[in-house]
Amino acid sequence: MDSSYMTDPAIFIIDSLFSLYILAVMLRFLLQWCGADFYNPISQFLVKATHPPLKLLRRFVPSIGKIDTSSLVLVLALQMLADFSILLLKGVAISIGALTILSLTQLVSLLINIFIYAVFARAILSWVPGMFGPASSILYSLTEPVLGLCRRFIPDLGGIDLSPLAALMLLQLAKMVILPPLHQLASLIG
Repeated sequence: MDSSYMTDPAIFIIDSLFSLYILAVMLRFLLQWCGADFYNPISQFLVKATHPPLKLLRRFVPSIGKIDTSSLVLVLALQMLADFSILLLKGVAISIGALTILSLTQLVSLLINIFIYAVFARAILSWVPGMFGPASSILYSLTEPVLGLCRRFIPDLGGIDLSPLAALMLLQLAKMVILPPLHQLASLIG
C-alpha cells in the first residue's frame, strides 16, 4: 500500500482547517486595522470565532497602537504549526528559520490575495445597483485604503473609476516582487 494513501487526506484536512482559521484571524486583524463596523454580522462572526485564543494571547502580547499584535502572533504561530505538521507528514526536515520564512511567505501571499479578491468583489458589486449589505460594507472598509491611495494618482476620467484596475495590477506586481525572494531565502536557510 502506498504510504501517501493516508498522508494525503491528513495533509488536506490539516491544510484546510488551519487555512480557514488563519483566514478568519487575518480578516479580523485587517477589519480591526481598517476600522470596519464592529457590529457588522461578518465582523461579529470573526470576533466570536477568534476570541478564545486571542483573549489568552492578549495577556502576554500587548497591542501597538492600532496594530493588534496578538492577532499577528497567532496567525504566524498557526501557519508555522500547519507548515511543520504538513512537512512532518511528508517526511521533510526543515530548520526553524526556514520554517519561519516559509510561514511568513505564505502569510504575505494570503494578505495580498485577500486584497486582490476583495478589490475584485467590490468592483463587481459596484456594477450591481442596490447591493448594500454586510458583505459590501466589509468590502468597502477593507478596500478603501488601497483604492483611495490609487485614486490619488489616477486622474478622474469622467465618472469611470480605474482605481480597482490599478490596485489589482499593483497587488499582482507586489506578489511578483515580494514572494520570490522570500521563497529563495527559505530554501537557502532550510
